[in-house]
Amino acid sequence: MRRARVLLADDHTVVAQGLASLLWEEFELVGIVGDGKALLDAAQRLQPDVIVADMAMPVMDGLEALHRLKAARLDAKVIFLTMHADAQLATAALRAGASGYVLKHSAGEELITAIWAALQGRTYLTPLIAQDVITTLMAPEKQATVTLTPRQREVLRLIAEGRRMKEIAALLQLSTRTVETHKYEMMRALGVQSTAELVRYAIHLGLVAR
Repeated sequence: MRRARVLLADDHTVVAQGLASLLWEEFELVGIVGDGKALLDAAQRLQPDVIVADMAMPVMDGLEALHRLKAARLDAKVIFLTMHADAQLATAALRAGASGYVLKHSAGEELITAIWAALQGRTYLTPLIAQDVITTLMAPEKQATVTLTPRQREVLRLIAEGRRMKEIAALLQLSTRTVETHKYEMMRALGVQSTAELVRYAIHLGLVAR
């Protein structure tokens, strides 16, 4: 019987190695990549059944990679394994087509369960935030709180710390233009007109101290 093919995407080498040793016993681990763009390239080349991906990755975050995978009509199920216990972020992932959302500190058997659920056409959501996510999903989408991607949160935090665009770009290994794009996308989504208003939102999210 053919074992399910799994592609792993995580930019932390130690974490990726630990996950690999966990997954190979039950699945065929076809590759390990460390950023969102490499994930897209590997998914097209290797055609995995399931992709296990971190949310926050260099070059392209997991949520953006998911949108691009769906746009490319790739059939792989996507499970996010992340440190973000954020119901809004999990809701955005599920609405974008993710098949699972698991927290890193509760990985292990839970991740295996999530993969099997995805292979059976079901969606797995970590119990730790399940109720909050269900509440958010049941609310009209147009009234839902604006959800920022992990990358946007990183950019917002650094803006709130007073960093310049070129400095943020260097820290996150992005182009200055990409950082500016993230900034203006956040401003448009939040309906704010200035950097000062963005900083106030960062404080509201708890990304920086008051």
